[in-house]
Order: sequence, then structure tokens, then C-alpha cells
Amino acid sequence: MPSPDDDILAELKEIRKLLTPAPAPPPPKGLANEFKAFLEAYKVLGLAVAFILGVYLGALVKALVTDLVMPIVSYALPPGTNINTYMVGPFGVGDFFNAVLTFIIVALVIFLIVKLASRSNIK
Repeated sequence: MPSPDDDILAELKEIRKLLTPAPAPPPPKGLANEFKAFLEAYKVLGLAVAFILGVYLGALVKALVTDLVMPIVSYALPPGTNINTYMVGPFGVGDFFNAVLTFIIVALVIFLIVKLASRSNIK
């Protein structure tokens, strides 16, 4: 008849076996398999999609600023003034102002997208 110490020892060995991490899978062999593993590990396809969407979202927001917001801003300037060539003393600040306004609008759009995504639990 086994002693209680033998039962405890067997149970501890079983616990150790369960807690021991499985060995890492061997690295893939062959260039094609290594490349596939690289794409999967770094989620390159998702990054590429996000980058492309970001580029076109930037173009969309730039068009919004250029075609819709800046004409409204031009009403606040003296007649006949082009915002892109606006000067303050010797400094041309029109393009800078345009870039700042575009940045603010892009930041607002991204904020709203993140806020909507967090409400709908999109991760």
C-alpha cells in the first residue's frame, strides 16, 4: 500500500509536469516558410492596410480643409487675400496656418473615430 508521502510526491510531480512550459516550436525551414512566419508574427498585412487607410484618410481630410474650411476662413481675411500666401511682416505664415488647421482637424477626426470605436468595443 502506497504511503501518503508517495501520493503527495506523485501529485507534486504531476503539478510540475503541468506547469512546465511547452518547448517552443522549431523555427520554420525554407525561405518561403520563414517569410510567412515573419508576416504572421509582425502582422504586416494589418500594418499595411492601416498605413494605406491612413494615407487616404489624410488626403480626405486635406481636401476637406482645402475645399470647405479654408474658404470659410478666407471670409475673415481681407478681400483678395490668398491664405497660402498670407504674410505677417517678412514671414509667410499661410502654409503653416493651413498645416496647423489640417493637423487640428485630423486630430479631431482621429479622436472621434477612437471614441466611437471604444464605445462599440472595437479593438
